[in-house]
Amino acid sequence: MINKIEITGSNYKLSENFQKYATKRIGKLDRYLPKGSKKDVIAKVVVTEVNREHGNKFEISAAMEIVGGKVIASKDECSNIFAGIDIIEAKLMGQIRRYKLESTPHLSKKGLKNLFIKRK
Repeated sequence: MINKIEITGSNYKLSENFQKYATKRIGKLDRYLPKGSKKDVIAKVVVTEVNREHGNKFEISAAMEIVGGKVIASKDECSNIFAGIDIIEAKLMGQIRRYKLESTPHLSKKGLKNLFIKRK
């Protein structure tokens, strides 16, 4: 579980239920990180209420700072903040998987390609 998660609201007061839900969903993302990167991950979630012509929407942005200086971020606009957190979680998960493929040498595309080359 990610220990350092900052959840803030801009033009919107966050409820206790949303903070618990966001902490639970974003906190689980550390299981997809490489082993050396799990220790000092910092996650920041910002919820902004945006007034639109057709009704209020929420803009949710999340960023994760990983030990090697890498920042993984995503942003989404949704009418329901709970659904927005689910979408953000899915986007971050895909980016973390790509980061893990790049950072772990035995999982890189180059390494997989070498498995299937016929040697003479």
